[in-house]
Amino acid sequence: MESAEEFLAAMRAGSTSSVELTEDAIARIERDDQAINAICVPDFDRARAAARAADEARAGGSERPLLGLPVTVKESYDVVGLPTTWGMPEHANYVPAEDAVQVSRLKAAGAVILGKTNVPLGLQDLQSFNAIYGTTNNPWDHTRTAGGSSGGSAAALAAGFGALSIGSDIGGSLRTPAHFCGVYAHKPTLGLVATRGMVAPPGPALPVELDLAVAGPMARTARDLSLLLDVMAGPDPLTSGLAYSMNLPPARHQKLDDFRVLVLEEHPLIPTGSAVRAGVQRVADALTEGGARVERHGRLLPDLIENSTLYAQLLFSGTVARFPVDALEQLRIQAAGLSADDQSLGATRLRAMTFSHRDWMEANHRRELHRQAWREFFAEFDAVVCPITPTPAFPHNHDVDLLGRRIDIDGVEYPFFDQLVWAGLATMPGLPATAVPAGRSPEGLPVGVQLIGPMFEDRTPLRLAELLSS
Repeated sequence: MESAEEFLAAMRAGSTSSVELTEDAIARIERDDQAINAICVPDFDRARAAARAADEARAGGSERPLLGLPVTVKESYDVVGLPTTWGMPEHANYVPAEDAVQVSRLKAAGAVILGKTNVPLGLQDLQSFNAIYGTTNNPWDHTRTAGGSSGGSAAALAAGFGALSIGSDIGGSLRTPAHFCGVYAHKPTLGLVATRGMVAPPGPALPVELDLAVAGPMARTARDLSLLLDVMAGPDPLTSGLAYSMNLPPARHQKLDDFRVLVLEEHPLIPTGSAVRAGVQRVADALTEGGARVERHGRLLPDLIENSTLYAQLLFSGTVARFPVDALEQLRIQAAGLSADDQSLGATRLRAMTFSHRDWMEANHRRELHRQAWREFFAEFDAVVCPITPTPAFPHNHDVDLLGRRIDIDGVEYPFFDQLVWAGLATMPGLPATAVPAGRSPEGLPVGVQLIGPMFEDRTPLRLAELLSS
């Protein structure tokens, strides 16, 4: 399937049109999506009108970054005229009054929005299913998940439903679906991409600075990630955009043999499955063959266990912050029953759900110490290559007891949410991370890895991804 760059070049050359590309994407969706269920809210009539307008604009001499390109948008983004539900039945009829800032940027860049892609309930799963729109299946194996929470977007890209998509990430929600579906995604540096209008219904869409969570691009090629990030990046025009403009530094290097890379394949808190280890090794081999300096140990690497602990504390304390009082009281009772010796991630998550503001401030202070440690680490390295999750896409698991779920890693079961340790390696300190395909498992499932880079140096892991793909 062609890349976004190839589609844009073909339109500029006059060998195809936005109408033709849009009709082809719609035909694919109507033919194939009943089995995949990636597009939960189609918007074909407006897409056709936008495609016609794009062709007319191009004929008149207009040239914009995404002019006429068919794309999709994660359901969690507000789009005027379409429901925003986050998979929550009580909000099935909520329709926002204005576009999310990223939807506005897509439209301003000339993109043609085909529709919205499926998500899990409240965006809080590594799968994408809900009572409103049903389950999104992995295009490679319909018995398995496409990932979450941007699973619909990843499945759409893998199936050829549009050339680009926008998603979001707090627990690997861009990277995990990309890994499961064999596509690319980029989790930007925290704060690089404005998120107004990516808010749980019924809003309001305020220009707040989210903690941990980011909006980001998804694509079928590494170069297309950069194309879309250039459209998405920049401060919110209602707040810091009034005073600041963005100027991302260039990639540290242009050639593979100049990169200094640390490769990690094992985590002290959960094993890495054999299929993912093999994927990490394939990337490490490609780096070595390309002349990069590849190391397996970094003396300045921040402590992985403390990283995971802080990530769990910051993530789960925020997740329950607006729970009803009686639900929080039940969590406090459960946490009080934990043994003081229980330092498992499950216990850490439960204790975090009862955090006071003082507790959160202490965790945040320790995060700042980690950020400083990462700055020192990236004086010696340019990127970290590591897993996104310990396994390829797993079979659908709709157990409503998320904290009780288990994940099978090479025949041994582990707590489901323990697999978030790899996502949290970049999310907790706010670092950029690019998900890239790294081959297939013995069963033929896609395997991906992430390339973590220095804060606000997003172009460095993106460039490394481009070099690896070539």
